[in-house]
Amino acid sequence: MSEKYKNKTLAEIVNIEQAKNLLKKNLRRGDRGLLDYRDIEIEIGTIEKAFGSATVRLGDTVVVAGVNFELGTPFLDTPNKAILLVEGEILPTASVEAEAGPPDEHEIEISRVVDRGLRESGMINFEKYVIVPGETVIKIFVDFNIINDDGNIIDAANLAAVSALATAEMPSIGYIKENLEEVNNINIKKIPREPFKIEEIPIANTVGIFEGKIIVDPDAAEEEVADTLITFTHLSTGEICSIQLLKGGLSYEEVFKTLEIAYQKNLELRETLKKHGVTL
Repeated sequence: MSEKYKNKTLAEIVNIEQAKNLLKKNLRRGDRGLLDYRDIEIEIGTIEKAFGSATVRLGDTVVVAGVNFELGTPFLDTPNKAILLVEGEILPTASVEAEAGPPDEHEIEISRVVDRGLRESGMINFEKYVIVPGETVIKIFVDFNIINDDGNIIDAANLAAVSALATAEMPSIGYIKENLEEVNNINIKKIPREPFKIEEIPIANTVGIFEGKIIVDPDAAEEEVADTLITFTHLSTGEICSIQLLKGGLSYEEVFKTLEIAYQKNLELRETLKKHGVTL
């Protein structure tokens, strides 16, 4: 067996070879075009104990994200800003290659790309969530789990995280300030809540290139055969707040082609979010 198929099941190898042969003919599984996303489903409020949550199904890729809030001490270099912590995990049930234990390089990269999109977009005004400057701030946790991995985890995780944050309810800042001596991380879920106000909605779009052909939303098999994978994260204004080259490289012309395609797909995903009640 070829070294490139190490740790792959027979079904995965068949899918990879099929994806390669189809792309050579400008075709894809499911009869979708090169620039078409798979079907997207977004369900809000899927984790009862979280302050905000969402489940996203992108084709057969499934991601669940949850948002929680705690009180904490600000970092020394940002005493007047709240804290954002983003962490993702590919569950062992998600794919044959996933293993239990500390996050591997792939999981770390996914978490960082999602984190950067949220952080650099200005989605959260961190200064709003300071209780006592230099002493107490709100810690915002965004955790996401990949339940099933059929490719393009970053776009699915971004949609899940954004949906969970945009629809979250947080502990009342006013109540906390007035009752700071009584509020702690044990009873914080029992105090009055208010909508978590966001300033922006960042959208991630991953674009692949296979033998010069540009595709969007690559599934797991297409990710294996793609020469290049790159993720762009856009603001609602169309500006780019984050770029991550995941694999390969691009020519000068390909940079501008992928930029334009990612921008158009970003507009499409925004409409999808609106249909599911996720807006500014």
